[in-house]
Amino acid sequence: KVPLKPGRSLMDWIRVTKSGKDLTGLKGRLIEVTEEELASHNKVDDCWICIRGLVYNVTPYMEYHPGGEQELMRAAGADGTDLFDQVHRWVNYESMLKECLVGRMAVNLGTMAKDSLSSTKGQKLHINGLPVAEKATEPASKDISPRYDWFQTDTTVTVLIYTKQKDLSSDCAIADLLDGVLRLEVVLGELSYLMHLRLSHEVQAHISIQTSSAVGKVEASMIKMSNNKWKELGVPLDSHNSLLKCTDRGIFFRKCTLVSKSQVTHDTKLFTLRLPHGTSFQVPTGKHVYLKSLIKDREIIKPYTPVFRTLLPDHQDGNSKDIFLMIKIYPKGAFTSNMETLQIGDSLCLSSPEGQFSTSHLHDITNLYCIAAGTGFTPMAKLLRHALQDLALLRKAKLLFFNRKEKDILWMDHLQHLAVEDKRFEVEFVLSEPSTEWDGKRGRIEMLLLSNFMSKTPDSKHFVCVCGPAPFTEQALGLLEKLGYCEEEIHAFQG
Repeated sequence: KVPLKPGRSLMDWIRVTKSGKDLTGLKGRLIEVTEEELASHNKVDDCWICIRGLVYNVTPYMEYHPGGEQELMRAAGADGTDLFDQVHRWVNYESMLKECLVGRMAVNLGTMAKDSLSSTKGQKLHINGLPVAEKATEPASKDISPRYDWFQTDTTVTVLIYTKQKDLSSDCAIADLLDGVLRLEVVLGELSYLMHLRLSHEVQAHISIQTSSAVGKVEASMIKMSNNKWKELGVPLDSHNSLLKCTDRGIFFRKCTLVSKSQVTHDTKLFTLRLPHGTSFQVPTGKHVYLKSLIKDREIIKPYTPVFRTLLPDHQDGNSKDIFLMIKIYPKGAFTSNMETLQIGDSLCLSSPEGQFSTSHLHDITNLYCIAAGTGFTPMAKLLRHALQDLALLRKAKLLFFNRKEKDILWMDHLQHLAVEDKRFEVEFVLSEPSTEWDGKRGRIEMLLLSNFMSKTPDSKHFVCVCGPAPFTEQALGLLEKLGYCEEEIHAFQG
């Protein structure tokens, strides 16, 4: 690490990425980058780097990189995958450089192999982080976009999307089928592929999604209303068969139904929204959704992170189409006051999953630390269950939970029960306005509290997640930096 200038911390970089500035210099376009084009961007004030086939303009990030400009320049105008993996392969670069994405490499294996063999002297050649045979001579296809196909039986119609990517997550597909219109989106890291068609014939208002991770295929199956043979799948609509950055796709909403609401604390409720029959998607861990409502002729949109119906792993979460949202009701808040008045059966518009968090950088951690304030606990709920159930190397998951009073603590009994059931989990509650009967920790976030909560050992690998009001998050990030945690070990959810 090298000393950074004032105003160049991780939090400062997060602000830059959310500022709306064009960090690529391409005004939102994604391009296919040739070897020659990549090589021409090899200067401090014009630096592109390729990591795993994706090209980033890291010029704006130069002053924020903890390793300094010199470290980034080692991969300037070239494929930096191997270098990246050697130094910090666990870094969630997809999230950190999301707004710097230029496009994908158009790899000509023949040319690269020929040019590289003369200098590698028997070393194994790697392109985009993958080993390549030394005698490769055929150029790879420049078609980087997914493609789709379809087939039918007497009773069904099935759409196939070939993403050309392996290791697809089961929650990458978002399907909406309404009034004969099919909208099928597949999220591929920072990119979004969309099919958008008015189907040529009627189908039932239900769609089934299957993901084949090993071959990178998504299947969407629908049931015909009649046994007619279709001559075509349908008529293309806006943005059909397009591949864009997720941030350029725009937010899509569908109407959901409120099926229940229950009290969590004195001012917070758990709302259960049910997706329409023709909608199918899962909200990945760490992602959020937006709710939209028209209040006094004004459209208001608010982000919320879904939780489970319960934190306890031995309880089922009910209907797979249910989305659980823990929402604090503010008496003077226009949106939450409106939520409070909703009746069972009322409708509310809900977006597709959004957000930059990825569980990919958690797979080999041994210790997970969650630092939350108030409703900043909500992203931690799914995160903790994911860690305890799915992380093979996990030794410890700890939650440091800040609130004003004991009555404000969300799911306190769930957390205490979980700590009893799973010895790897620990929770500490901190109150800023405790009662005289409170025998737990008191105060606000500060250095001594954090240093006692967290510990590092040479044989462990840590990751820290923070969520709460913006001042709380900023203070936490500053303290973590002083404690020696680097940006690769931290993710700040935006509260």
